Amino acid sequence: MTASIIKIKSLVKQFNKAEHPSLDGIDLDIFEGEKFGFFGPNGAGKTTIISILCNIIHPSSGSVNYFLDDKELSVKEILPHIGFVPQDFAFYPELTPVQNLRYFGSLYEVPKKELDVKIDSLLSILGLSHVRNKKINTFSGGMKRRINLAIGLINEPKILFLDEPTVGVDVQSKLVIITLLEELNKKGTTIIYTSHHLKEAEDFCDRIALLDNGKIIAFDTLQNLRSQNEVTNLEDLLIKLTGKTLRD
Repeated sequence: MTASIIKIKSLVKQFNKAEHPSLDGIDLDIFEGEKFGFFGPNGAGKTTIISILCNIIHPSSGSVNYFLDDKELSVKEILPHIGFVPQDFAFYPELTPVQNLRYFGSLYEVPKKELDVKIDSLLSILGLSHVRNKKINTFSGGMKRRINLAIGLINEPKILFLDEPTVGVDVQSKLVIITLLEELNKKGTTIIYTSHHLKEAEDFCDRIALLDNGKIIAFDTLQNLRSQNEVTNLEDLLIKLTGKTLRD
């Protein structure tokens, strides 16, 4: 049986002045080396749970435990092994790709010689070598999205969190990003992912959790969930379980 890399127990997040909790009693295990997806309508709690797992925000109650090589690690111990690619761009647009990657690499204390090699490799793989010394504020949306991903990978994370990693990019950029993520996963990186691109998610994820109103309403492989709910795809499953009402 595959070992758990993250164990989530009775997780609750209640923001100040919010009428209802954003997360309301989440229990699940994420396995080492899998591609795990969180999906649901707007406001379901997807970004909140990823933010908690990355230690960006703290839960109101419940627990999150991390494991590597069957050893439990504290939050402080796991952070150097985590990569996070947020939906919003998280870089300094007035700087170049090289300057950004050197800065974020230094935060992870990557040795300079190793860092330069990693920067060259990432920029080459992501098709950005030719603009390595140009300011990012001159880049297209797809190029910015690829830089966002490169920053999340600079420490060679064991666990990679992705919040809408391909939003707003062209088909060529999406192909490059997904291909790189598949290769990283084959090498052992656990990937935790959320997106509104449901067809992309179908092809990418091993297991999924559907969230609605802060609760898990379905949790399994997509194949099993399709069979259990008599639907043909993830979009139909989402509509069947969460309804057609518009969400803010």
